Amino acid sequence: MDLKEIQNLIKFVAKSGASEVNLEYDDVKITIKTGSGEVKETIIQQVQAPAQQAPMQAPAQVSPAFEATPVAAPAASAPVPVADEESKYITVKSPIIGTFYRKPSPDKPNFAEVGTEIKPGDVVCVIEAMKLFNEIESEVSGKIVKVLVDDASPVEFDQPLFLVDPA
Repeated sequence: MDLKEIQNLIKFVAKSGASEVNLEYDDVKITIKTGSGEVKETIIQQVQAPAQQAPMQAPAQVSPAFEATPVAAPAASAPVPVADEESKYITVKSPIIGTFYRKPSPDKPNFAEVGTEIKPGDVVCVIEAMKLFNEIESEVSGKIVKVLVDDASPVEFDQPLFLVDPA
């Protein structure tokens, strides 16, 4: 697990509202605790030395611990003025961090295309987060006029995904 994956995990846990998450991999243990709006995480790597041939001797354990802090996100660029034409549209945004997919599987058709009429509860895409595929349902009714994200692209929390004409 690299630093980028850990940072994404920290952001995901912070935004999910969970108070504590514990993950264990082969040689890595990650505990992320949130409290009072601040994310604290401890990463402990446990390295076990090979056991000696003596039957009574236990393997030696080394547990270096260090405190990691999330890297600040780059400063957002100045907002781009929205054309009057696009201001009448409703934006469907990503509720989570993950990878955006327009199809339920590679051999299936897209959930929604430009021109598709949608209503509340219709699945418009899936977002994969931590090996889980989350169906994203529309909260509005209307016609999709623009898909703002490429298939299989990473998305951030609150990132615009679709423009919907409510008329």
